[in-house]
Amino acid sequence: METKIRGLPDAYFHKILYGIVFLIHKHNQYLTGIQIAFGTQIGSGLTFSHFSCIVINSGAIIGKNCTIFQGVTIGSIRGIKGGVPTIGDNVIIFAGAKIIGNVKIGNNTVIGANAVVTHNIPDNSVAVGIPAKVISNNSKNIVKYYI
Repeated sequence: METKIRGLPDAYFHKILYGIVFLIHKHNQYLTGIQIAFGTQIGSGLTFSHFSCIVINSGAIIGKNCTIFQGVTIGSIRGIKGGVPTIGDNVIIFAGAKIIGNVKIGNNTVIGANAVVTHNIPDNSVAVGIPAKVISNNSKNIVKYYI
């Protein structure tokens, strides 16, 4: 038996609700320049320091208290099957950085401007360059300043 909501079958109600949510999502995307796909898991305290050109894949996981600057891409290789990034807690991702594929970014980590991350980065690290390399295992002062 089908449930009715004010005379509408559930299927119609869900289509209308989805349409409203989709329009709000697209409107926010247009206003901010930030694309966060449905299904992205985001911890509390996520901060976008500057809006514009930020793209986050639907399978990505972002931990608590992360800061993301403009021009950042957090994406997959060959769709979700190729793996998506997992970002730890208290991570700072500076402008233009790209985090691509099935990589894990550790807690309290800093990703430098325009870095391209294609492999795992351990906790408490600072990674820069193309491809990103760890240049320090002491990110404490940088993280404390931004978070």
